Amino acid sequence: MNSGKFREVARACACANLRKAARAVTQLFDAALAPSGLKATQFTLLVTSRLSGEATINGLAERMAMDRTTLSRNLKPLVREGLLEVGSGKDGRTRLVRISPEGERALDEAYPMWKVAQEEVVGALGEERYEALLGDVGRAVALAADGSPGSPKSARGGAA
Repeated sequence: MNSGKFREVARACACANLRKAARAVTQLFDAALAPSGLKATQFTLLVTSRLSGEATINGLAERMAMDRTTLSRNLKPLVREGLLEVGSGKDGRTRLVRISPEGERALDEAYPMWKVAQEEVVGALGEERYEALLGDVGRAVALAADGSPGSPKSARGGAA
């Protein structure tokens, strides 16, 4: 059996390598944010909610490149802890998410911890490489979001 093709997958698979990098960086940020009681995913969800103002769950999921089910699961502990509030929209069918005053305080407390981790990552890569990485990651997210052949969006007929 030819193992060469599988070595190529292990070495070069975009999905596997991006996920590996994301797990490693998430662990670094989780450790930095631990004193705040927030995980990196919770911190970024609070930041996105703060910047979005009041947003529908679908809108928030789209901004975070996350499916609605995963977002709803991630919202639950933040709502339970009083960091986010979820209410009904005008038509009663949509649910609106907004950061609470307690969530604002949690963000303010966690921000310096996030900043330490952020500076560690940028320092390790260098500013220029980090900025290039941001551009590359943005292009990778857009590739999946634009409905290109083989992307989840195109497989669902263009629906997000």
